[in-house]
Amino acid sequence: MNFLAICIYLNLFIVSFARIRDPYSILGVDKHATTKEIKNAYKQLVKEWHPDKNPSPEAQSKFIEISEAHKLLSDPERRSLYDKTGQTDDQPNFRNHDEFSAFHNQDPFASFFGGGAHHGFRFKFAETMKIYHEQSINFKTYENVISGRSRQQPYLLLFYSDFCMACSHIEPIWQKLVEELQPINFGIATVHAGREAELARKIGVTTVPYLIMLMDAHPYHYREPSLSMASSLEFIRGRFSQKLVQRLDDSNIDAFLGGWMDNRVRVVIFGHLDVIRLRYLTVAWEFRQRALIGYVQIGLRSTEAVVSRYAVSTKVDTLLVFREDASTPAASVAMADLPYATMRDVISTHQFLMLPRLSSQSVFEGLCPVSVSRTRRHFCAVLFTENSARDDEARAALRQYALERQPSHATHDSRRPDHHSQRADTRYRHLVNYAYIFQEKQAHFVNALVGVSASPSEVHQHVAILWRSDSRRIKFTWVPKSWQPDDDSDNVHSSPEHAYLRYNTSSSVLTASIERLLTTDAALPYETELQELFDEHANGILWRILTRLSHWHEALWQSLSKDDLYVVFSMMATVVLIVGIGFLMHYKVKKEEEYLASKGVDLNPSSSNCASKSPQLPIHELRGETYNGMVRLLKPGCRTIVLLCDSHTKPKLMPMFYKSCWPYRRNKTLMFGFMNMERHSAMEWYKRILLLGLPEPRDLKINPKNTIGTVIALNGHRKYYCLYHAKHPEDTRKTDYLYAEGDGQLRRRRQDSDSESETSGSDVEVGNKKKDAMGTNKPLLNYYSSVLFEEQLLEGFSNWLDRLFEGSTHRYAINYWPDWPGK
Repeated sequence: MNFLAICIYLNLFIVSFARIRDPYSILGVDKHATTKEIKNAYKQLVKEWHPDKNPSPEAQSKFIEISEAHKLLSDPERRSLYDKTGQTDDQPNFRNHDEFSAFHNQDPFASFFGGGAHHGFRFKFAETMKIYHEQSINFKTYENVISGRSRQQPYLLLFYSDFCMACSHIEPIWQKLVEELQPINFGIATVHAGREAELARKIGVTTVPYLIMLMDAHPYHYREPSLSMASSLEFIRGRFSQKLVQRLDDSNIDAFLGGWMDNRVRVVIFGHLDVIRLRYLTVAWEFRQRALIGYVQIGLRSTEAVVSRYAVSTKVDTLLVFREDASTPAASVAMADLPYATMRDVISTHQFLMLPRLSSQSVFEGLCPVSVSRTRRHFCAVLFTENSARDDEARAALRQYALERQPSHATHDSRRPDHHSQRADTRYRHLVNYAYIFQEKQAHFVNALVGVSASPSEVHQHVAILWRSDSRRIKFTWVPKSWQPDDDSDNVHSSPEHAYLRYNTSSSVLTASIERLLTTDAALPYETELQELFDEHANGILWRILTRLSHWHEALWQSLSKDDLYVVFSMMATVVLIVGIGFLMHYKVKKEEEYLASKGVDLNPSSSNCASKSPQLPIHELRGETYNGMVRLLKPGCRTIVLLCDSHTKPKLMPMFYKSCWPYRRNKTLMFGFMNMERHSAMEWYKRILLLGLPEPRDLKINPKNTIGTVIALNGHRKYYCLYHAKHPEDTRKTDYLYAEGDGQLRRRRQDSDSESETSGSDVEVGNKKKDAMGTNKPLLNYYSSVLFEEQLLEGFSNWLDRLFEGSTHRYAINYWPDWPGK
């Protein structure tokens, strides 16, 4: 297989060179000929083979061939590409190289030549890809260095591998990109995809060559099928936000310069080109936290006023830096072609406002750098204010004070009482920076200073002078007097530019404190440790979530291959088809319902029908047809509970019976029913089971009215029953019941171990009698004569059911179940 691969590579080289005729031989010059020699040779051949002067039939084709050869050799980029690879096209295919996509596999020539990726047979790849190896980085360097640097400068990464013909083809273009981008603060690096397969997988590289642009530690993928200078620069330009450099004209210049309250200086670049140059974008990217950059195109009618206002030359490019004052730039530079280094130096020197706000840790470190030397300390005078309009005047006064303390702005003012301060030694003035802070937003910073003894009780509108001795600790002192206007300054003009005139006393005290520190090397009395300042310019949580989702979406899109896309699209099509079928079925059902409704068909079930579908407690009538199923054929453990009633009492007793039995509706061993005592067969059957439950035969005469409200629980398998009646509250003691002969009365007799005597009891249907003190027979409780309403017949039924299931009710055993009368 290795020998076959070598043959394939050789064939590719032979075909590549065979299809191209040598342009040097066409022009008759040497490969080392200069541009002038090539031009002279071209002129001589054109005169000889021009179709208007040469009648030969081959003149036209020969003239075209000479012209194409001259075009190739007169272009240094195409000539270099031809000299190295024989390639004449300046846009070689950049994507369709499937034979090189498996870069992460082992080198196919390693076992044949024994040298791996660094030794052995390489054709001319070692020479053509020398620049790749010189700029190559590994995964560790990417994670620890490149990823962090990409937050300050954009990076361009090219993934390559050995024996990659496409990588060799684009080498001149890559070299040209390096020459163009490195001077404008672009980081350049290459990655060997075979040796750094883990990095390639992390970024989502699937083939080589592969171009990546890294910004803010996020990779952006080049997707064009071919690589050229134009397409690559367009790709790079498209990665920068359109709002990074704002286009300015006469209508929006004032709003742009007046927005310095965001704590950033304003930079205005005047240029002649319609397109914003890439170097302007990169410098705006580098200083995006400290400066906002705008671009004014010279020569337009809409920019004539702004060009005239700042007396900008129309022949060169100009850069102006503005701080708080929109009328006068703090710095300016004008050149025919503004270099990146020059712009960077100017903006870096003036990257802070005259009175900036300590709004983040980076601002604090820039204004108050660590200075270990006591002889050359860097001080910061910080005014403590609130984010409200009432402190605008105090900030404006300190801003004007800081402006006057600058050497270039030091002027004599007869209205100021502290003229001697202007004559102080100016060697140390660049060692003092002035700033202010919002107390409510930087509470940790304020608390660290207030917690130290001898601090003012209220730090609002007080000035603290700081010196950072190391990265975490500071030494400081408080200015004795707060930064407030004088009491007798009401008659002084208080415009922003003259606000300092009302702060004469405060400014004198501040000047004395600073001069004492600068000239005497006096020690600061207090020391504390600070936490990092809160970043007031950080993006909100919603914006961070949207940014992260956007990055995930792009990473997912880049990681999907063609096959993956087919799978995703097929799944999406399936889901859409299923949802479409569902909507179609719903539409068909709706149309069918409308059609049935037009025909008068009621599609909504009635409330009674709906109620019938809800769980119910079935109650069956015990009669001849249901007797066997409800009594005789009951399975072991099953019972039937039957209510005795008639047609008159059924509407009143049945709801109470239903309510008491409802808690047992899910018990599959129970069956519920009722028996109409108006039926002769029901009365006869009830009389028979009462007789079968007596210990000896009796003749019973039962009034059907007295049986109403009785409940009988039947155990068909074990052949016994239990009785409930409101007139017969069962005693838990052991009792038996006898019926008096002839009168139909059921008396209760207690069986005691000592003696057998007749005691007071109750009859199921009648009362029994007992002699009173006079010796006469009086009923102890006459159940037939006492008043008992129908609503009271089932009052104790629920308690009786509990005792029934506990097994404490009396059971009347029988030998058999009698036949149903008349059946």
